[in-house]
Amino acid sequence: MLRIYGDSNSGNCLKVKWVAEKLGRPFEWVEIDIMKGESRTPEYLAINPWGQVPAVVLEDGRPLAQSNAIMLHLAEGSDLIPADAYQRAQMFEWLFWEQYSHEPTIAVARFRVRYQGQAVADLDPTLVAKGAAALKRMDDHLAGRAFLAGGALSLADIALVAYTRMADEGGFDLSLYPNVQRWIGGVERALGL
Repeated sequence: MLRIYGDSNSGNCLKVKWVAEKLGRPFEWVEIDIMKGESRTPEYLAINPWGQVPAVVLEDGRPLAQSNAIMLHLAEGSDLIPADAYQRAQMFEWLFWEQYSHEPTIAVARFRVRYQGQAVADLDPTLVAKGAAALKRMDDHLAGRAFLAGGALSLADIALVAYTRMADEGGFDLSLYPNVQRWIGGVERALGL
């Protein structure tokens, strides 16, 4: 059986869980509390030498790390990856952007506020500005669209909803982004959250 190692507080971990659930793929969830250093134990480092969550051990015993790589592997051949080449490329575009421009701002602000106790007012203004720009970019793109890439739910939506839906925990006011709010609701409904 697929084994997913993840911290339930991590959007990167939840998106892997949501893909497995959406696809009806049975899995065992192994909770790894990163705040207690459980991703740095010798046992976990044998699965993922980077010491990051999530990681999976596939049914055949092979490990795989990095949330978007795991999602792509699990969803291979499913409707979560658009069949149309251009729409598939758009999905990849959003997946790459999520890890480069979105997650390093939205998720980092959330972590600093929620888990490190930093006041929103004390966050690095550059981090906040980049996070707001990421949300604005999404809001602009989602005007008149239900999903990010093509006309149906894809891995791009799952990847980006994970931390976007929690952006307020990092001090971002989601009411400023009505298209994003609408999209979050639609993705959550599609995932049964």
